[in-house]
Amino acid sequence: MSEALTAYCFKCREKRPVQDPEAVFNKRGGPATRGTCSVCGTKLYRTGRTAAHKGMQKPEPPPKVRSGNLVIVESPAKARTIGRFLGKEYQVMASIGHVRDLLRSQLSVAVDDDFRPRYRVPNEKRQVVKELRDAAQQAATIYLATDMDREGEAIAWHLVEAAEIEPERVRRVVFHEITETAIKESFARPADINMHLVDAQQARRILDRLVGYKISPLLWVRVRNRLTAGRVQSVTVRIIVEREREIEAFEPQEYWSLEVELAKQPSPDGHTAQRFTAKLHRVNGARVELTKQAAVAPILADLKNGEFTVNRVRIGQRHRKPKAPLTTSTLQQAASGRLQFRARRTMRIAQQLYEGIDLGDGDTVGLITYMRTDSVNVSAQAQQQARSWITKTYGADYVPGQPPEYKTKARGAQEAHEAIRPTSVLRTPKSVKPYLSRDQRRLYQLIWQRFVASQMTPARFRTQTVEIEAGPAGGGRPYTFRASGSELEFPGFMAVYDDTPDEGPKVLPPLDKGEKLRLVRLLPEQHFTQPPPRFTEATLVKTLEEHGIGRPSTYAPIITTIQQRGYVEHPPHSSSALQPTQVGILVNDLLVEHFPDVVSVGFTAEMESRLDKVATGETEWVPVIRDFYTPFAARLAAAEREMPEMKLKDQPVGRDCPREGCGGALVVRWGRYGKFVACENYPECKFTEPWLEKIGVTCPDCGGDLVRRRTRKGRLFYGCSSYPECEFASWQQPLTAPCPLCGGLLVAKNRRQALCKACGEETPQDKA
Repeated sequence: MSEALTAYCFKCREKRPVQDPEAVFNKRGGPATRGTCSVCGTKLYRTGRTAAHKGMQKPEPPPKVRSGNLVIVESPAKARTIGRFLGKEYQVMASIGHVRDLLRSQLSVAVDDDFRPRYRVPNEKRQVVKELRDAAQQAATIYLATDMDREGEAIAWHLVEAAEIEPERVRRVVFHEITETAIKESFARPADINMHLVDAQQARRILDRLVGYKISPLLWVRVRNRLTAGRVQSVTVRIIVEREREIEAFEPQEYWSLEVELAKQPSPDGHTAQRFTAKLHRVNGARVELTKQAAVAPILADLKNGEFTVNRVRIGQRHRKPKAPLTTSTLQQAASGRLQFRARRTMRIAQQLYEGIDLGDGDTVGLITYMRTDSVNVSAQAQQQARSWITKTYGADYVPGQPPEYKTKARGAQEAHEAIRPTSVLRTPKSVKPYLSRDQRRLYQLIWQRFVASQMTPARFRTQTVEIEAGPAGGGRPYTFRASGSELEFPGFMAVYDDTPDEGPKVLPPLDKGEKLRLVRLLPEQHFTQPPPRFTEATLVKTLEEHGIGRPSTYAPIITTIQQRGYVEHPPHSSSALQPTQVGILVNDLLVEHFPDVVSVGFTAEMESRLDKVATGETEWVPVIRDFYTPFAARLAAAEREMPEMKLKDQPVGRDCPREGCGGALVVRWGRYGKFVACENYPECKFTEPWLEKIGVTCPDCGGDLVRRRTRKGRLFYGCSSYPECEFASWQQPLTAPCPLCGGLLVAKNRRQALCKACGEETPQDKA
C-alpha cells in the first residue's frame, strides 16, 4: 500500500492512521473507508480517493437480509379484517383490484406469436405497485390472498410479475370465508399459484380483446362511433332482441274460463255457510277448451238454475321442500324479487358483507362466505352448527334425520366451492342489525334465512280436493268442477323463510260425498294469451346460467355493460324490464349476419366449457384461442368487404334549439357518458342539455313530466323534469295508474304493493 489511510478522530482530536480498513463506496458512488483509530479504537470513516483506492473494484453488495411476512389482498376492507386475525407478524396491503392489464390503446395481443399478450401497469396503479414492490423487497415471505376464483388467481400472478417478486418467496392462500379460523387454516396450508386457473382467465381476456378490438372498428365506420362488440355481451343482447321480437310477433288468442262460487246449504242454526270457488274441469268426462264466448253461453244457460252435488272428496298431505342455499345466480334473483335490488347493487353489498363488518369493539369479521360461486355444497361444520341452532330454537322436529344434499343446476359448476351462507348461524340478523346499513341488513337477512331454511325439514300441508258434478235442474250432470284447498299443518322451514309469502292458504269447508251445494254466482271470464315477458335482470341471469354463458363473476358486469353501451334500456313504464334499443337491434342484426358463431348461444356455451378444461389442466389455452381465431379472422375479412354502411340517424327531440338565431332542431346524440341533447347544427352551434328519460307519469306538484335521474353515486330516483323550479322526487318508481281511493300518485312500494303519496294508503298493484 503506497499511502497510509488516515482519518480525523474526534476523540484524539487529530488525524490518526486507520486500523483494519474496509473498502466501501459512499452514496454518490465515490470510494470510502471504514475502520478504527489505531490509537484509541474509535470508529472512523474516511472519504476520498488515496493511493490505496487506485484501481479498486466496487465490491459485490452484501445479500439482503429479509424478514417478516407480507400479505397482499385486493381491497383495503379485506386487508383490515385479515390483518386483525393475523397479528403484528404480518403486514397486510391491498392492491385495490387489478394491477396489470392489456394496453387500452392497441390490441396488445401478438396474433402471430401464439397470441402472446402485452401487459402494462396502468398509470393510476403505478404508485400502488411501487409500494407493493418496496414492501416485498423487505419481506421474507409474500402471501397472495386474492379471491379464490379464476380472476383472483390471475390477480395473484399479475402481482408477482408487476412487483418483480421472486416466485420462490411467494405463497398462495385461499379461503371461502373471512373468519379467524378460516384465515389461520389457510395460512397453515399455503400452496402455489394455480397456473391452470391463470391461463383460463388469461384466455378469456384475450378472446374478449380479439372480438372487441376486431369487430368494434367495423361498427364505428359503418354504424356509429363509440359502439363496441363483446364476445359475451353480444350474445346477451341477442337473447334480449330475440325475446323482443317474440313479443312483437305474438298474436293473442282468446279463451274463456268458467268458475262458480258455491256454498253449503244454510245450516239450521242460521249460520252463514262458507263460500268457495270451483273451476270447470271436464264436460261429459272430457277436457274442453272454451275458445269463444259462444262456447260458454250454453253452459251458463244450463247452470244458471242448475244443481251441484259433491261427487268425490279426497283428503291428502303435501310436503314442500326448502330451496337450496344461494349461489351467485339465485342470490341475484332472490334479491331482485324480494328486495328490488339490481344485480350490480346486490354484488356490491355482498362484497361488503364478505370482506368484513365492524361488529363493535373492533370485532371486524366477514359475515358471509364467498359470493361468486355456482355450487350449492355446504361444509359439514356449517351444517352441524345450523342443526344445533335449529334444534335449540325450534325443536328436534324441525331438523331432518340426515343433513340435506342439493344438486346444482348450473352447467360446469365448481363443485369444490361452497354455497353462499353466513359464516356463523349464531350471528342472527337481529344480533348484527345495529352494525349494518339498511341494504346490508336486508341482504344479510335474505342469505341467513335461506341457508338456515335449507337445513330444515319440509313444510307439511293438509290438502283437500273436491270434484263436483253439475247440470240443469232435473237433468243429467255433464259438467265436472274441481276445487282444491290446503292448510298448513307443520311449518318446517317456513318458520324461518317463506318462499311464497303472498300465497295464503285456501281452505275449503268440510264437504261430504253426495252433499248438495248452493250456487252463489257464475264467474265466466274472458282471457287472452300473453306474450312471453321481457327479461328482467334476474330472469336474464337465470337464462345465462341455464345456457352456460358466462360465470358467476361475470353476470353483473355483463348486464351493466350492455346498458352502459346503450344496447338495452328500461322501458318508460318499468324499472325492471330490459328492452333493446334501436342501436342494440341494429348492431345485433349486423353481428348475427356476419358473425353468427360469435353471437351464437351454443357456440358461446361451448367456449365456456373449453375454458373450464383449461382451468382444470385438460387442455392448453393457446390451441383454444387458435381454433377460435382462424375462422373468426376469415369472417372478419369477409365482413370488411360485405358489411354495408348503416349510419344511425340522430333522433329528433321535437324542439328547436333555444339559442337565438340558430333555428336548428334538437336531436339525441351519444357521447362518452351516454345520451345527451344537442343541436343538429353542431359544430356551428354547440348547445347541449342533459337527456331526460321520461317515464310517462305526470308530476303531482306541477304537472310536468317525471323522469329517471341518478345521484352522484349512481343511485336511481325519480324527479320532475322542471327541476330546480319543481323539487318533487321519489326513490320509489311512480306508477301510471292513479290511486283508486283519492286519485293521487301511486309509487311501487314493493313488487306487489303500491303506496299513495297523497293519502298514504296501500293498494295491490294489480288493482291499481
